[in-house]
Amino acid sequence: MTGTIEAKLAELGVTLTEASPPQANYVPSVQCGNTLYVSGQISQGPDGLVTGRLGDGVSIEEGAAAARLCAISLLTQVKAACGGDLDRLVRIVKLTAFVNSAPNFTDQPKVANGASDFLVSVLGDAGRHARSAVGVAALPLDVAVEIEGIFEIK
Repeated sequence: MTGTIEAKLAELGVTLTEASPPQANYVPSVQCGNTLYVSGQISQGPDGLVTGRLGDGVSIEEGAAAARLCAISLLTQVKAACGGDLDRLVRIVKLTAFVNSAPNFTDQPKVANGASDFLVSVLGDAGRHARSAVGVAALPLDVAVEIEGIFEIK
């Protein structure tokens, strides 16, 4: 049976797939009490990796779309950690967005808004969160964006 969060995702045309396993020596998430820490999710969608540097061939709009893909992957990992019941998600506490940035690129918050705006559209006030948006010189596999998250679950 589809829960209310997945019904909202369906309204937005988003279907969560199976959570991707880690590609290195870490776990996808760690639960500590009612807090769930989800490892960084890279900008990857059905068409593959979204790669490149913001301010050097990748536009803010493309970066925001990449951040949205990261947010979808975060929700996929939350669902997996919650035994398939995404409605156990109470709220998003914090996101940290890492943006593959050219040296003079300073619009990391606009890129991270792709994830933040999407999550608020899905969860309403429960999707509002604290956030950091950081420019970095490189990311694994040359992806444009990676985002990690902290969530409250029940």
